[in-house]
Amino acid sequence: MTSAAAILVVSFLGAQQADNNTEKLINASDCSSCHAVDHQVVGPSYGSVAKRYEGQSDAIDKLANKIRDGGSGMTAHPDLTEADRREMAKWVLAQGERAAASAPTETKLYPYTLPDGTTVQLDFPVFIDAKGPRVTKDVFHGYQLYNSYCYRCHGTDATGGELGPDLRRSLSAGMKQQEFL
Repeated sequence: MTSAAAILVVSFLGAQQADNNTEKLINASDCSSCHAVDHQVVGPSYGSVAKRYEGQSDAIDKLANKIRDGGSGMTAHPDLTEADRREMAKWVLAQGERAAASAPTETKLYPYTLPDGTTVQLDFPVFIDAKGPRVTKDVFHGYQLYNSYCYRCHGTDATGGELGPDLRRSLSAGMKQQEFL
């Protein structure tokens, strides 16, 4: 092996090791409760974040500061070191290229017949039982939000906990539906 090839291999392995360490850091943090590489969970996907910062020369600094300060629904992470935040920012920004390379070319569509007989194509399935539609995209998104934020205080089944009341009884206790929402 030539010395140039050896340098290239060592450089590649070092970059791969750094990438794995950064991914472990992200997975050890609470990032995955709101973000995924290729799809929105509560917050935008890492690929979407990378696209937002695309072409900005100071993207790493901006994103590292966003990780530190939070905002717009994102939790602040002041306890992370500047070096860790910068490595995390570099990793997130690299996900734009990975998401673009692995992005499906077509979105799966699901046919759904409306009560008036019209058939529409949806980008998510609708689950139906004898009482009618049960799970829609909005309902599922609400489920994701609850499981990311609310369950910590109100319990996994909304029956309450030490920090939050039983949500099932909120409306029957006199709270108006708009206040509940």
